[in-house]
Amino acid sequence: MSYTYKYPRPSVTADCIVITREPEPRVLLIKRGNYPFKGHWAFPGGFMNMDETTEQCAIRELEEETGLRVTEVRHVGVYSKVDRDPRGRVVTATYLARIDQPAEVVGSDDAAQAQWFPISALPPLAFDHEDMMRDALALCGL
Repeated sequence: MSYTYKYPRPSVTADCIVITREPEPRVLLIKRGNYPFKGHWAFPGGFMNMDETTEQCAIRELEEETGLRVTEVRHVGVYSKVDRDPRGRVVTATYLARIDQPAEVVGSDDAAQAQWFPISALPPLAFDHEDMMRDALALCGL
């Protein structure tokens, strides 16, 4: 006999926002290779594995999708709007990494492309990533 949990379970994801410390800061974005929002720009991120924390997930997804490895991140926030992901109920934890200058990146895994953008000239972002960007900039004092 199997047990059925009384309450629905949302999926959990984590995103990593990387911002440079340059006089004109840049942020790392990936062009999504899959639906939803295929072809749109977003922060590197993805679904959490059962054996990791959201922080570990954000760091892993960043490396898988861009090749960039970071070891330290700061928590930005948790985003849980009911309709934030058209695939279903998804809650995401977002983290911030700061680096001195852009590093070489390449889109891989499910990211079609990875690219640095000036924070003053961002393209439209997928999901609710504009809310995340606003909160990350406030955390940086930008």
